[in-house]
Amino acid sequence: MKFMKLGSKPDALQYDGNFVRHISSELATDIIIAVGEVKFDLHKFPLLSKSNRLQKLVSKANEDNADEIYLNDFPGGPKAFEICAKFCYGMTVTLNAYNVVAARCAAECLEMTEEMDRGNLIFKIDVFLTSSIFRSWKDSIIVLQTAKSLFPWSEDLKIVGRCIDSIASKTSVDPVNITWSYTYNRKLAHVDKIVEDKVTAKEKFESVPKDWWVEDICELDIDLYKRVMITVKSKGRMDGVVIGEALKTYAVRWLPDSVDALVSDAHARRNKSLVETIVCLLPCDNGVGCSCSFLLKLLKVALLVEADESSRQELMNSISLKLHEASIKDILIPARSPQITTYDIDLVQDLLNRYMTNEKKSRGVEAVDKNDKVFGESILGNRSILNVGKLVDGYLGEIAHDPNLSLSSFVDLSQSIPEFARPNHDGLYKAIDIYLKEHQSLTKSERKNICGLMNVKKLTAEASAHAAQNERLPVRVVVQVLYFEQVRAAASTRAFASPRSLLNGDADYEKTLGGSCHSLIRQTSRMKIKDDEFRRSVRLSNKSSKNSKSGMQLLPSRSRRIFDKIWNVGKGQGENRSSETSGGSNSPTSVVLGDTKSSSLRHQRHSIS
Repeated sequence: MKFMKLGSKPDALQYDGNFVRHISSELATDIIIAVGEVKFDLHKFPLLSKSNRLQKLVSKANEDNADEIYLNDFPGGPKAFEICAKFCYGMTVTLNAYNVVAARCAAECLEMTEEMDRGNLIFKIDVFLTSSIFRSWKDSIIVLQTAKSLFPWSEDLKIVGRCIDSIASKTSVDPVNITWSYTYNRKLAHVDKIVEDKVTAKEKFESVPKDWWVEDICELDIDLYKRVMITVKSKGRMDGVVIGEALKTYAVRWLPDSVDALVSDAHARRNKSLVETIVCLLPCDNGVGCSCSFLLKLLKVALLVEADESSRQELMNSISLKLHEASIKDILIPARSPQITTYDIDLVQDLLNRYMTNEKKSRGVEAVDKNDKVFGESILGNRSILNVGKLVDGYLGEIAHDPNLSLSSFVDLSQSIPEFARPNHDGLYKAIDIYLKEHQSLTKSERKNICGLMNVKKLTAEASAHAAQNERLPVRVVVQVLYFEQVRAAASTRAFASPRSLLNGDADYEKTLGGSCHSLIRQTSRMKIKDDEFRRSVRLSNKSSKNSKSGMQLLPSRSRRIFDKIWNVGKGQGENRSSETSGGSNSPTSVVLGDTKSSSLRHQRHSIS
């Protein structure tokens, strides 16, 4: 820390209790100056020779026959006046970053200018500020902190502005040229020693990171911090990532961890101001500077402290630009009244809509439908949309546990992303299964609706095995799963047996799949399985189970025989495709068997494998 000593005489100012100061001298004091609650018994001559204002006040006091002079609202209070009085007497005074602003404001108030005496206090302090304080990183920050309590004096004297400019200029210095100390707590073992004299330029650069300054300015009040950051950004030499790191560090430093502390009456206004300030300081780099996780946490706080609408919208826009970086935990944002769900579904829906709009605009296909092939092919090379697909499915799996989540909200959220964003439907199947388990009062139509979101052709072998034995799924969905597993197995067998199939595996699979799917529809319609026939089958099965220990095994074998019959006929017709089977269905629900109306049959169906 820089300091400056003024005067050479010993300190003769004595204390009489807490409220009286007097000069120890053979000469009697002839003036009393009251600064706040403290009275100073002093001599007129040394004071009047350096202070123009005291000359005026003493002259007026003599005219009024007053014994005391009162200095109301004196900047810096009694301590600052004491520095000025000692300077007038020529006593030793030490100025440093902690008291220099108060001394400068007090000297200005007392009009201690060069016109009164050459080398007066104002001149000496200005030299000290320019030559030492503003050249020091730490001292500039300390001076800026102390200047806040001395508004408007420190502002009018441009001390605040000069400090801010000094700090902002130093933040943009090339790290290799930094030779001053700072408090970056992840750098070197020696906090106060940045650069050794004998290290190479490369070692110097590696030891000083680009964001070395962000922790030091975190101690500033939010208003001063805002002004510093605006100045840093205005210089245009700071990377957006470093700006984002600085804002994150400040938010972590000042925003409380608990929700109760955030919304408490004592701190709610301050926290609201802090969030709004951080949002307005976000780097204008399309969201590159800040991580999506940090932005989402900031959004949660903004909602809790009821930040203004413009701040929330700006955060939403920034988040939507990099939603593909988010985690499931990040978007689990608690719902607010009057919402009855656990999490804010509408907010996540809004984020997804904005994300998809941005994706389309960035590729010049704003009017393209979500399922359009051209749009899909143009984006498949980018992993971001696939990450969003996984994010949505994972989020659906979390909110599916909520008993208050409506089916329409689940469906809308699932359909917010295009089909090609889900090359694998395992995550969606898991979410649907959880929703069916937690919402057992769904009607047959509603269960059919939610299961229609899933394409069983895109399930892995493990998910298919689980779905085939899932009694919560409609009958036709289970049959679909079994059928496509058979198709997949057949295609795999032919691909292994025929070298030509190895070269055209995908094409053969699609042809087989298309023809077989259509064949299954025809065979299903010919069978004309009706509800009364299902009921009779169930009654016979239940009767057999009572009369034989092996009765429970009848339904699986029957189901397999029925399925094998369908498969064999379908396979035969698939191999002799006509024009009727040339186009396969693209929808997972296009190949279906009629749902059973019997609840007892659903229990029996659990054994289908």
